[in-house]
Amino acid sequence: MASRKSAAKREQEFKSALKMLLSVGLFAIVFFMTSDFLLAFIFGLIGLVATMGFLEFRKINYNKKIKSSKISDIDKMSGVQFEYFLKLLFKHQGYKVSETNTTGDYGADLILTKEQQKIIVQAKRYKSRVGIKAVQETVSAIPYYNGTEGWVVTNNEFTDAAINLAKTNNVRLIERKELMEMILRLNEEQPDQLVNQTQQEDLKEKCKRCGSELVLRNSKRGQFYGCSNFPKCRYTQGVSG
Repeated sequence: MASRKSAAKREQEFKSALKMLLSVGLFAIVFFMTSDFLLAFIFGLIGLVATMGFLEFRKINYNKKIKSSKISDIDKMSGVQFEYFLKLLFKHQGYKVSETNTTGDYGADLILTKEQQKIIVQAKRYKSRVGIKAVQETVSAIPYYNGTEGWVVTNNEFTDAAINLAKTNNVRLIERKELMEMILRLNEEQPDQLVNQTQQEDLKEKCKRCGSELVLRNSKRGQFYGCSNFPKCRYTQGVSG
């Protein structure tokens, strides 16, 4: 994907620039001040090691932050961040995870391997329900990568057409509720507490028809959740879910 390629390129450019700044910069400063090549070389090497240590510390902290994400955090992620989150999530589950090429990925973002399994994964961080196209792309990607099965993972839900096609094509659909359960295991938190929290977030945020925010309304029969896109969308949901 182009966005993943751009993000990876920017990150690599940042790392290279930082290494160059500290290692070459320290070498130049010390050599200019002392005219001692060996001493300048040692300081340049120290700068390089310090930079590598800083970058590793930065990566560890970033991974920790991503792994601790709640479903509401994932809703705000970019597609690239969502892929990276899933990479950490599936590694935690014991899979070996590799990314596909940033261009010409043929409908796959990640490849998971464990024992005899080779799973082709497509990540869809959407604000609305995921349609049939995502399943079609995954179906075509399975033989291309010699996969044993395919998964489509989303922070949202799937359309009926996508669900029906997946059932007949060896494609597993992981939608919001199952993703929430995976997050629980990743973070090792109390299930009831986090599930209740994320279910309330769903009630506030998601219309199952159009993806708009649900708002609490009153009627003669009591309270209910209605789509904020009313009257264009007339979806309603009981307070109990």
